[in-house]
Amino acid sequence: MKTYLELKDVELMERCASSPRNKLLVRLLFRLGCRVSEALAIKASDIDSDRGTVTIIHLKTRIMLLCPKCKARLGKRHQFCSECGETISEVSKREQERRHIRTLPVDKQTLEMLGAYIHHNRPTCGLTNAPLFGLNRHRAWQIVKDCAKKAGLPDLVNPETGRVRGISPHRLRDAFSVHAMKMDDSGDALRLLQEHLGHASFNTTAKYRKVAGEEHREWYQKLWENENVYDAST
Repeated sequence: MKTYLELKDVELMERCASSPRNKLLVRLLFRLGCRVSEALAIKASDIDSDRGTVTIIHLKTRIMLLCPKCKARLGKRHQFCSECGETISEVSKREQERRHIRTLPVDKQTLEMLGAYIHHNRPTCGLTNAPLFGLNRHRAWQIVKDCAKKAGLPDLVNPETGRVRGISPHRLRDAFSVHAMKMDDSGDALRLLQEHLGHASFNTTAKYRKVAGEEHREWYQKLWENENVYDAST
């Protein structure tokens, strides 16, 4: 079984999409390598046709645990507050929202598809500046799954755990990352990929180099290159 989608697989999914909207969604998830929540939040005003870029806004909500007495920050397993010494039986919770914005380049053909889609749907997404797709997360997952099914693509195997998983929006993000590493796995390319994907940790991005690269296999094969020579000499 395959571990990730390839370019030809995604192109097949696009051809199997039931509408221009669904085709564009699949294409953006792959060509931008963005998260499904980021793709669903894209508006017409986020697209700069002159510069050939799309602005991506990533919202991340984090729950902070606080001491109910002194409001000091707590860990999940704290039984006593490190600041005031209060025994922790209940905690206060505070949501902290982080907003990350990054501007991503987009290829010419995808930019043209975006322009045509916005022009055709101008009353809903061009004039009101509403999100382009008007979909929730669950529906987006269904669209990707249906396109993969129509394309006859099998489930994928997680290269780290060996677990079988269905094709989802995040598998398109993975496909973009692996494709990028196959084209260029240099240190500079890895840094640019980390920036493009919006990863806080370099290690998160580096896993794609491991999946895409042939270094391990080539290293192992070299161990046995002279095996026949050794056999002949004995």
